[in-house]
Amino acid sequence: MISFDISLVTAWLWGGFIALVSILSAGHALLNKRDPRSAVGWIAVCLFVPLVGAFFYFLLGVNRARRRARKLKALGESPVDDGRYQVLGDAPVHVAPDPLEGNAIETYLNGPDAYEAMLAAIAGARETVWLSQYIFEKRGVGTQFIDALGAAAARGARVRVLLDGVGALYARGSTRRALTALGVEVAMFAPPRLIPFQWAANLRNHRKILVVDGAVAFTGGMNIRPGYVPEDAAAPAKIKDSHFRFMGPVVQSLAAVFRDDWYLTTNTLLPLTPATADETAGDARCRVTIDGPDNRVDLLTLVLQTAISSARERVRIMTPYFLPPREIVSALQAATLRGVVVDIVLPARNNLPFVHWATRHLLPQLLQYGVRVSYQRGSFDHSKLLRVDERFSVVGSANIDPRSLRLNFEVVVEAWSEHLAHDLDGYFDARLADADALDPAELTGASLPVRLRNAFCSLFMPYL
Repeated sequence: MISFDISLVTAWLWGGFIALVSILSAGHALLNKRDPRSAVGWIAVCLFVPLVGAFFYFLLGVNRARRRARKLKALGESPVDDGRYQVLGDAPVHVAPDPLEGNAIETYLNGPDAYEAMLAAIAGARETVWLSQYIFEKRGVGTQFIDALGAAAARGARVRVLLDGVGALYARGSTRRALTALGVEVAMFAPPRLIPFQWAANLRNHRKILVVDGAVAFTGGMNIRPGYVPEDAAAPAKIKDSHFRFMGPVVQSLAAVFRDDWYLTTNTLLPLTPATADETAGDARCRVTIDGPDNRVDLLTLVLQTAISSARERVRIMTPYFLPPREIVSALQAATLRGVVVDIVLPARNNLPFVHWATRHLLPQLLQYGVRVSYQRGSFDHSKLLRVDERFSVVGSANIDPRSLRLNFEVVVEAWSEHLAHDLDGYFDARLADADALDPAELTGASLPVRLRNAFCSLFMPYL
């Protein structure tokens, strides 16, 4: 009888504990999730899958970055977000700090050219090298970067490398150990670990930034891995991509992004190196825009939406992962109704088939309004590009999908530059010439199992 009573009490205590955890987790999701769809999903998981749902919410759904970001803001505003706002083009929406005048931009449309320029910049470093990479492999071209960074450190430059903890799982070999052995300071952004427990797989630093001596900076879509370099001269590289070199005042903005990420990772606030380059390096107006769970939610979505809404003649988009939110879908539909020519260029062979299938489910709502979608043949193109009208471009690390626009730490550069626009338009033209236009009947006429598969994948868009 006593054993029965103890068991009954234990059962009541466990039941109460599980109910309390489920209710608290659901309440946290209700208060902190701005997207109603995300909030409803997490609340349902927490309440209808007791304890297990709360565990997964803690693992994947809780934003752990914003609290640490507040500490950074208390130390002073970043030059990337200094509280001043200006109209984007002619659009009546204020979304980002003032553009900076006097910048020069160099475009690299393949891995070998971009890597050569980056390695040359590191070889010339005298004081500082700051490198942030999502994937940095210790093989192929990665060994050249490791050697160059080690040589810069041996010359007396302060070399700091920030690697994403999840991105590092894609790399073969320990890049961190190799760099540390050469005197390079390496930090890991949110690495998964059991002791002390840390698992924030959804909080990924997807930015690719290189800043040398505060004078020259690179950003774009390229990771450091062998796939970007052809295995032999007769064959194309497995991965195509675009990367960009910047000189001028915008370099300090990109340096500030690295400085903020380094602080969030190490609690060490680095001084920004005074620029040594001419502050009138070129005629491009540039603005760095960052997005991430530590920043204003949906800022990058607003930038893209506003840019598309301001288009008068054409919009061109190239991205490997295209799962746009409702706001951008509506902006693209409205653009075609105004007579704007809208082209979206996607890879025919995607390295993430679930994303490809989810994209196929949403494309009909764009095609029916006249948006033109093309699938490029050949190598997988990892470029993330937006072109609007004659001069405006957006380049950087962000895809147009929920992961980039809401979960990842991303960086893009908005540029008003005829030179950059000319380079990117040439690239778009070349890729469209090697692409197949998507016929709407290909989607509407697909078999029922295929349409069900695509629709099912679209349910998981926020996590693809």
